[in-house]
Amino acid sequence: MIIFPAIDLYDKKAVRLYKGDYNKMTVYSSDPVSVAKAFASSGATHLHLVDLEGAKDGSTPNLDVIAEIASETDLFIEIGGGVRNMETAEKYLNKGVSRVILGTAAVNDKAFLKAAVSEYGEAIAVGADVLDGKIAVRGWLETADVTLSDFLSEMQSIGVKNVICTDISRDGAMRGANIALYGKLSKEYEMEITASGGVSSIDDVVKLKNFGLYGAIIGKALYTGDLDLKEALKAAL
Repeated sequence: MIIFPAIDLYDKKAVRLYKGDYNKMTVYSSDPVSVAKAFASSGATHLHLVDLEGAKDGSTPNLDVIAEIASETDLFIEIGGGVRNMETAEKYLNKGVSRVILGTAAVNDKAFLKAAVSEYGEAIAVGADVLDGKIAVRGWLETADVTLSDFLSEMQSIGVKNVICTDISRDGAMRGANIALYGKLSKEYEMEITASGGVSSIDDVVKLKNFGLYGAIIGKALYTGDLDLKEALKAAL
């Protein structure tokens, strides 16, 4: 299982939100590039980035920081947050990003999703952010009238290969991952599934790995020191 240490970007800083609340933001570093390099030095091969500003309005205000991370490390980088048209997807991929994640667009713009999957294949992933069983959009500020199961079934039928599923109720809350949810998803879908939200212990990592999940994203627990990246990487092998 691949471990994706996470960097959430806001105003070119590395931050974390509590359950997706922009009013509950903690700044962990004013130098995200150094954070990415530290992850790489600990043995990480992959990195999960989110542009929190882009998630709200579809812009790319942190593009230069993301490009610098790509040029200064050998990490496989995936980026989500505000990718709502081909121009934005191309912009990130041309800057050295390995995979772009469609969230709001995957719900609201199926034509773009299908075009992106057709053009870029496995360089396109979908973010399934779930709150109370429904898919959340626009930086988690709204929920769409579609259930997680219906959404994932549709994504699989379209040909999406990789899905990042985030349990918003666990995100940044240090309550542990929603193990039951990911166990269920691993049985029901053939897509590569990455668990996100609340992964905060070696026990979480081991249980998710045992389900055969593709990946697990770890954010706040790395910044607080509750989870050591080297130990997580070892446990995921």
